[in-house]
Amino acid sequence: MAKQFAVKPKKTERVDTKFRKIATDIPAPESIPILEALRKAEPLSMTGQPPVLWDRAEGLQVHDKWGNTWLDWSCGVLVASAGHSRKEIIQAVKGALDKPLLHNYCFPSEYRAKLAAKLVELAPKGLDKAFILTTGSEGVECIIKISRAYGQKVSPKKTVVVTFNGDFHGRTMGSQLAGGTPVLKEWVGPTVDKGFAQVDFPSNIRTKDQTFEGFLKALEAKGATAENICLVFPETYQGGSAAFLPKEFAKKLRDWCTKNKIVLAFDEVQAGFGRCGTLWGFEYYGVAPDIFSLGKGISSSLPLSAVIGKSELMDQFPPNSMTSTHTGNPLCCAAALASIDLILKEKLVDNCAKIGEQFIGGLNKIREKYPKNIAAVQGRGLVAGVHMVKPGTELEPDPEAAFSIIERCMEKGLLMFAPVGVGGGTVKIAPPLITTKEAMAEGLAVFEEAVAEVVGGKKK
Repeated sequence: MAKQFAVKPKKTERVDTKFRKIATDIPAPESIPILEALRKAEPLSMTGQPPVLWDRAEGLQVHDKWGNTWLDWSCGVLVASAGHSRKEIIQAVKGALDKPLLHNYCFPSEYRAKLAAKLVELAPKGLDKAFILTTGSEGVECIIKISRAYGQKVSPKKTVVVTFNGDFHGRTMGSQLAGGTPVLKEWVGPTVDKGFAQVDFPSNIRTKDQTFEGFLKALEAKGATAENICLVFPETYQGGSAAFLPKEFAKKLRDWCTKNKIVLAFDEVQAGFGRCGTLWGFEYYGVAPDIFSLGKGISSSLPLSAVIGKSELMDQFPPNSMTSTHTGNPLCCAAALASIDLILKEKLVDNCAKIGEQFIGGLNKIREKYPKNIAAVQGRGLVAGVHMVKPGTELEPDPEAAFSIIERCMEKGLLMFAPVGVGGGTVKIAPPLITTKEAMAEGLAVFEEAVAEVVGGKKK
């Protein structure tokens, strides 16, 4: 079971810098009644994040009510790509509120029309339809539905969905069946639908055979062949590790899917809108999918997702047979349009690539100091996974070290979400795309301090 952060104030060294301020014990003593009330009223599953009681968040920073400020390395789980609470996004949402227009189901709105057109404009050529939804999981479910329907048109045998061990595709039943984390789908019990096949993700640090030929052999061992596969659906990078496909593998996969009339999709929910130093994460591979899902950073704020794909895939279902209650919510669409405009106008994709070199380079310098504890740093742009392992083992994850590093960072004013990945041994980091060189330098210094205290034997 994942470790819980203690809801008990701890004597904490005071901090006061340009980007961080720790003015109380952590968690703040005044926050304890609220944190305890949450733990009493909510399910246990909602108690896994560091006990920082958010009061407001702006730009690169998260604030509580009691004078504490954290430099944010979480983006609220990769959402606030253009920064927290940007005034341009707030004004766009206020515009919809002032009309007033809060909800319109699938009835048309100008907001939805503008966003769908903008998404198609930004997508690779040939991907000419956009379906706007609410959550990343909903987008994944939609791609599975679309691809299976298309596979049936090609051949009744084409029902198998191929994903990868270690993939995280969401929390709903279909997305967890597609996901590659066994512990997350134990609740399903015996799988009724045998139409999902998972194989190892090449470039994951624990994958033995990282070749495309090894991928085909692994599929064959699972009973999945070109004749019965309808969809191959990797995350652009693995959410639990920040591992990317080898470029040559991605190109061979694209050619193989095309040759065998298999839909190639990418789950871009974490990777899209500049996170990897390119507008779409899959641009790094030099290939384009037939369809892909979006979410998280699409609005830098409100809940929204989308699926973009070729019309031959997207137009399979007649009117009213593929819709969603909150599709194209006007407030969310307004936020997304403003966020996309900021990302493009402020050249945040370029900034991500530039600061990303400092970020990944800095993390690797820390890894070089502690090679027995940090097996690898994976990632691109402003996303990284720092893989903590137990010294002297064969890549056995070290969840205790990962947890302690995140806890120490929280106490120092650097905020990340709880450990992820195999055995909870990966520290996942995702700063906003507006991060500056100065802010990154400070964040890296704090992170190195925490690592030194946890695995380097340095006293606090």
